Amino acid sequence: MSALHSRRRVFAALGPAFVAAVAYVDPGNVAANISAGATYGYLLVWVLVLANAMAVLIQYESAKLGIVTGSSLPQLLGTRLSRSARLAFWAQAELVAAATDLAEVVGGAIALQLLFDTPLLLGGIIVGATSMLLLAVQNKRQQRRFEYVICGLLAIITLGFLSGLVLAPPSASGIASGLIPRLSDTHSVLLAASMLGATVMPHAIYLHSSLVNDRFAHHGRDVAFLLHVTRRDVVAALIVAGAVNIGLLLLAASTLGGVEGTDTIEGAHAAITHALGPIIGAIFAVGLLASGLASTSVGAYAGSEIMQGLLHVRVPLLARRAITLIPALIVIALYPNPTWALVLSQVALSFGIPFALIPLARYTSRRDIMGQWVDSVAMKVTMGAIAALIVALNGALIWLTLAGIA
Repeated sequence: MSALHSRRRVFAALGPAFVAAVAYVDPGNVAANISAGATYGYLLVWVLVLANAMAVLIQYESAKLGIVTGSSLPQLLGTRLSRSARLAFWAQAELVAAATDLAEVVGGAIALQLLFDTPLLLGGIIVGATSMLLLAVQNKRQQRRFEYVICGLLAIITLGFLSGLVLAPPSASGIASGLIPRLSDTHSVLLAASMLGATVMPHAIYLHSSLVNDRFAHHGRDVAFLLHVTRRDVVAALIVAGAVNIGLLLLAASTLGGVEGTDTIEGAHAAITHALGPIIGAIFAVGLLASGLASTSVGAYAGSEIMQGLLHVRVPLLARRAITLIPALIVIALYPNPTWALVLSQVALSFGIPFALIPLARYTSRRDIMGQWVDSVAMKVTMGAIAALIVALNGALIWLTLAGIA
């Protein structure tokens, strides 16, 4: 095989990780990371660096599980759990999916309001309808087309959220100090959990194992090659997502520190516009809109795969999109602070991570499932440590929050 043909073969197999990576740059990330940077400066940079490193391992493990077994994580759970356990597991996964959808639709609605002064409820409806159009191009025969659309939106997201750093470069010493792990108070723990929930996304863990099978259906079962390609795919995609997440926090730290009203996306947008000019403000809002559209489409896709795997029921993707849009629209209509709803939705996602991560770590460590591709001892220890860290952070969040209320 020539070097050129080999490179073309590798390039042709890239893509699934970039679809999954969109989940890591949804509007919930914007709310959580801007709130963290505006309130605490560079203090929580280490949270994003650690979370992104964990995300690389987790997404690779999810893809590896799908490639080796030919089944998605929800499908494996659906064949190994009892009926009552399947129903309970599906219920918590749906609650997490609802939190995901809330962040994505609310974020897109806020973007439309910033760009065109569209009422939030109407904006939510427009985002939902547009996501249905995006999902109309998604099926197993047109997987590559869907990937192209999502990657295009990911490029817009990256430009929209990182352009401000050109005019307001962050402090090198501030970044260095932010790499030292520490928390300052209960609210910083809440934001850290929110950032973790926004960065390591439960539905992306479920979805990636399905994406690789849809994408590689016609590539044969050359497991070694597919795993090689997947490592490149995951690293490249998560570098992009990590840069966006960290860039958002750095932008807030360098331009919004001490500015009143930056605890909302609207206030942060106004402050960015005032500090860096209306063009950067508009580009930021366009990035937020692209984030909402891309991530809500991917989230609906993930929810459909979870339902099929756990309940053995396939609901038409567009019908499911229409149904799951309703709770998000209700929140938009009733809740007075949509940005804080975004942050709290990310905390809910953080609580959902162990339910996806622990089964993933368990299955990839079993030789009867993975065969020769079973995790090494080092990987088993690492995945166990990641799960333990996430559970511990959530436990600290509950304890500190209750102590603060008391």
